[in-house]
Amino acid sequence: MFELLDYAFMQRALLAALLIGIAAPAVGIYLVQRQQALMGDGIGHVALTGVALGFLLNADPVWVAVLVSALGAIVMELLRSSGRARGDVALAMLFYGGMAGGVMIINLAPGGSTANLTSYLWGSVTTVSPSDIVAICWLSVFVLVVALGLRRQLFAVCQDEEFARVTGLPVRALNLLLAVTAAATVTVAMRVVGLLLVSALMVIPVVAAQQATRGFAMTLVLAMVFGVLVSVSGTVTSYYVDVPPGGTIVLLALGLFIVVTLASLPLARRRARRRDAEEALGGARVPATRP
Repeated sequence: MFELLDYAFMQRALLAALLIGIAAPAVGIYLVQRQQALMGDGIGHVALTGVALGFLLNADPVWVAVLVSALGAIVMELLRSSGRARGDVALAMLFYGGMAGGVMIINLAPGGSTANLTSYLWGSVTTVSPSDIVAICWLSVFVLVVALGLRRQLFAVCQDEEFARVTGLPVRALNLLLAVTAAATVTVAMRVVGLLLVSALMVIPVVAAQQATRGFAMTLVLAMVFGVLVSVSGTVTSYYVDVPPGGTIVLLALGLFIVVTLASLPLARRRARRRDAEEALGGARVPATRP
């Protein structure tokens, strides 16, 4: 069963899956909280342009994608916060511009074709190189430092920007930092999950964790546990069944969401009955306190 660990490429792929499973939900919880669940998709399309530009310039596609997607995320956040474009409009521009730019640039690259983008679009366990692992490690550290180290500040900004601004938090700087962190997360995950599916790993484990927990801290921890579970098991499954890892990971995440949702239904009903009972008791006490 463990013979896959004899292969260096699988060792790299499993390490990448582990880091992705931790980092993606750690950022995704903030995107879900501020109702920007599709932001990862938009950044993924921009990262596609960065990958193609890396081929054109004969540079490392991962680091070029980091720079391009970070710039795209910053532009989108500035447009949203300035009111010059609604969040959905800015996201749409990322979608269409990123995809068109990637296809155009890859065809301009010497010997380039859209086939070169396949492993970045859908993920591939066999193409995770040692240099990719170095990039993934550094980017994952950055993502986790921001997402966990600034969790109180980011939570406040995502919950209520106006209140966070009144309390003295640098709201714009934190929003831009979150956008850049989301861009780093997308490029971390693209080698295993794929650019077109990475948003699912940022969102589905978080939504699944929300079905079973109530507090922010517990949701964050459980989401990262779910992320590691589906990313590592999806990578192992893709090796034995010979299927794309990105699609496998997303389908496992969806299956986990369904299981957790069904399992949490009795708990949700008990919470609802308890809440109704408390409200009824509270209403019954009111007349007794009057003279």
